[in-house]
Amino acid sequence: MTQIFVLNSTFGLMTAVAAIDSGAIAPTGGPRILLTVNAAMVPEATPSLEDIPHLAALLRRFDRVESLGALVAPVLPTQWEPGPEDLAVLERLLRRVWGIGSARVQLFLQSPQVPPSRTMAALFAGAELTVVGDGLMTYAPLRVTLPNATLSRMTGVVYADIVPGVEPFVLAERGIARHPVPMDRLQVVVDEVAADVVDPELARLAQDPAPTVLVLGQYLASLGLVSASEEHAMQAEMVERARAWHPARIVFKPHPSAPPTLSDAVVVRAREHDLDVVVYEGDVPAEIVAQRLGVTAVVAGFSTALPTLRALAGTPIASVGNAELLARFDPYENSNRMPVTIVDALTRDDSPATSLADLVAMTAYTMQPRLMRHLRPLAVKTIASMSAAERARYIGERRLTELRLPGASDRLATRVRFAPDAVSKIEQARLVARGARRRAARAWKELKGR
Repeated sequence: MTQIFVLNSTFGLMTAVAAIDSGAIAPTGGPRILLTVNAAMVPEATPSLEDIPHLAALLRRFDRVESLGALVAPVLPTQWEPGPEDLAVLERLLRRVWGIGSARVQLFLQSPQVPPSRTMAALFAGAELTVVGDGLMTYAPLRVTLPNATLSRMTGVVYADIVPGVEPFVLAERGIARHPVPMDRLQVVVDEVAADVVDPELARLAQDPAPTVLVLGQYLASLGLVSASEEHAMQAEMVERARAWHPARIVFKPHPSAPPTLSDAVVVRAREHDLDVVVYEGDVPAEIVAQRLGVTAVVAGFSTALPTLRALAGTPIASVGNAELLARFDPYENSNRMPVTIVDALTRDDSPATSLADLVAMTAYTMQPRLMRHLRPLAVKTIASMSAAERARYIGERRLTELRLPGASDRLATRVRFAPDAVSKIEQARLVARGARRRAARAWKELKGR
């Protein structure tokens, strides 16, 4: 059996390799093919996995490495959706080019709900499917319902156990197996990558013994989650949070997709406090930068690097802006809600009394109540035990009311019940029922006339 890995991030690659090394992904006797995906908005400005030198040792775990971008150019991999009439032809072509003939295939996919993973699942229509977790997103249920032809072939979820004691809820409604990758095995892979890093700037920074806090940037304004001015304020606030560890130096690692002005916010605030500040723009993963610099702490928004470093090395972590994000996610089931919830709970000074596993399960239910309906009893119990402030922080009055959960508002209940969209759904149900009765009557008349 041939194993094909469709991976788009360094973290996903490290997770897959650690799973291979630990036996969570067992060998099948056939070749392993890595199909790299450059999912950046501007692929030309971002190196693909096969072009990053310090990942070379990980690529050697595979018998063949192919770039999907090179195969489908000029179409972007994230937009590759060939018509159904072309899928069988493409499968035959890929099998021939990769020399796998008619062998059975196992596909290991990140983000199975979107191209190109969704496309590959349709193309290899008989393949077994396994999800490779990509950080904190794995803990949330999918927003998109996959076709039954895809769901019926799902066999497992492989994920780095960065939140110990909490299982991910991606495809949990299917009851498929979870395969956690132990953090000690992930650490071995991280060390292997770190050993291959050749970065003079990072080496120079590592030689300075000054107590350092690493601040990580994201690109929330570009995602429409906050305004540009709000994101600038959040980045400056990260410096304030970093001061709790009394650093002599701030190292800021901006997200490659973020505008350069975000770095200015960090630099200006750090200098206001007479702190040395360095902007590191290299492509080395944050987990490795933090360990190479021996940082005192790491501060970010809701980066997966925060719980990862906490689980790997016990590195102290802090976050900024998550309460505000939780209050404004629209739609409620925004895919970032789960990562924000987890990081918020891990980094709050007044962490909620609710266990993190219960909080994650409750969030999964409130995000996707139909898919996760088996979690309702636990969600009700968890919410009932929360204070009014905790309910407002993690769920909100409207969602509580929509789902008729503890803490629901009688005042809002009437408005929700008779909101325009609610009336239209009632009317739609009434019309569907009327149509069904009419069709049944016609069928009965035809039967009687025979």
